[in-house]
Amino acid sequence: MKRRVVLTMLVTVLVISSLMIAGPASAVREPQVTFWLTVLHNNDGESDLIDLGAGLEDFGGAARFKTVVDSLRAEAITGPRPPDQRKGKRGVITVSSGDNFLPGPEFNASLDKGVPFYDTFAMDFIGYDAVAIGNHDFDFGPDVLADFISGYERTSPTYLSANLIFDDEARLLELMLMGRIAKSTVVKERGELIGLIGATTPMLRYISSPRNVGIIDDVAAVVQAEVAKLERQGVNKIVLISHLQTIEEDIELVSYLEGVDVVVAGGGDEVLANPGDLLIPGHESVVYGPYPMVATDSDGRAVPVVTTAGSYAYVGRLVVGFDRHGNVVATGHNSGPVRVAGGDNPDAVKPDPMVQALVVDPVVAALAALADNVLAVSEVPLNGLRTDVRTVETNLGNLMADSMLWQATQLAPMFGVPAPDVALQNGGGIRNANVIPAGPVTELDTFAIAPFSNFVSVVSGIPRDQFKLILENAVSRVEFGDGRFAQVAGFSFVWDAAQPAGSRVREAMLDDGTILVAGGAVVAGDPLTIATIDFLARGGDQYPYMDAPFTTIGVTYQQGLENYLVDGLGGQITAVDYPDGGEGRITRLN
Repeated sequence: MKRRVVLTMLVTVLVISSLMIAGPASAVREPQVTFWLTVLHNNDGESDLIDLGAGLEDFGGAARFKTVVDSLRAEAITGPRPPDQRKGKRGVITVSSGDNFLPGPEFNASLDKGVPFYDTFAMDFIGYDAVAIGNHDFDFGPDVLADFISGYERTSPTYLSANLIFDDEARLLELMLMGRIAKSTVVKERGELIGLIGATTPMLRYISSPRNVGIIDDVAAVVQAEVAKLERQGVNKIVLISHLQTIEEDIELVSYLEGVDVVVAGGGDEVLANPGDLLIPGHESVVYGPYPMVATDSDGRAVPVVTTAGSYAYVGRLVVGFDRHGNVVATGHNSGPVRVAGGDNPDAVKPDPMVQALVVDPVVAALAALADNVLAVSEVPLNGLRTDVRTVETNLGNLMADSMLWQATQLAPMFGVPAPDVALQNGGGIRNANVIPAGPVTELDTFAIAPFSNFVSVVSGIPRDQFKLILENAVSRVEFGDGRFAQVAGFSFVWDAAQPAGSRVREAMLDDGTILVAGGAVVAGDPLTIATIDFLARGGDQYPYMDAPFTTIGVTYQQGLENYLVDGLGGQITAVDYPDGGEGRITRLN
């Protein structure tokens, strides 16, 4: 195990303390940097290829992001040396920490186009050394992830995850055998060996669709095993790129590890910044912490941990100085988030012309076509705000649940299943994250609302006590804004936020007046048939369907919504049917 030295600030403290105690004759010599490594990084690109959206059109976008990366990459190797980096070789690597694409209207354009996807094109042009596998990378299942990875034509970054097992997924296993997927990899930069290890959230099965991918929960153990393997190969500079949902999870993970020099986190979209950093408008008020944050490993040594807000908004730049033993002994003063900006901003850059022409422009055209197709007109604004659909009944949530109930009722006879009594849609599957104004509702809106490859499904024969467990799960983590909160159709229920999780559902009644739960107790009666999405039927968001058999009915939930708007509602969303704030399907006590 190599000798470890902490970051510059801590080294300086030790030096000063030593001088104060022993005097000049015993002054400690500061370690010498022999190699400066610039780690360029981002995470959670999530198919936001065009820009950051309404009001922020001059920020973000894959084409401008490519320009910024190219500039920083050149600066790291051949640019003027900052005052604190006068000596030592210089090198640079570029990594992504997962969620490299996201279901939605932008990625729908990729699916319509076929392999290689627009997102793959963008990442191929940007040029990554390694890419962590995130949870959203499995949202369309393992085969689409395999298509994504297979689409690279110019570069061949290694996709990394130490705690995923691909033995039972043939296409991903083939990519692993080819070296395109691995637990770790080694990059040689300016003669120096840099080890890169990946990790993915153990919650993967509950929040995405990995099918037969195996998941190891003990992330620390598998990462430490990769550290040991790399060190046996003579690699003494090790970077962990992980997708564990929040930076706090990475900081905690570091406490169980030794030998990791740098952590690049993903999944949390936290904004890390220092005074004077240029930020995306609105981000000034949501800065999570300094860049970098510092974690403490199991040996008590400091490890820099970094991340960026997603959507190609920033290129993270961490500059670390290694001594000849591979110890991090300094952090460059030019470390920090680099904003991706255009327009009249002082740091504006021009979009890369190739990415603009081959990625951004075709996606813009595809979205324009979807936006031109009006499916319905709404008399009332439709609330799909993330904080609301995950905590309370909303009229858009009701619309989604109604569309599922309607579509399953229409198609049940064709699939030989009973018509559903009720429908449940998890709030986490409603993704537009805004309020759609009264007026036209377009095909583009439906893809923004319902972007995943979730198929409308029917689960029959669910006993009432199990149905109550399903409702308990739906309200078990409301205080955390968890995506499992259910928007419902065909029934109403009352829950008590003051009760502990698992004992919150007090009343439940079908629309025909049948009582299912009274005073917190299940009322005996016939089992229920539920319309839902296959993600939940398979146990996603920890819904306790308990391996009950289910039948998918051949339409995605986006298609079900589109069909309901056109055929079920005749193109009219009325304020009577979908009043602002909902119609009392879900009542929260306390």
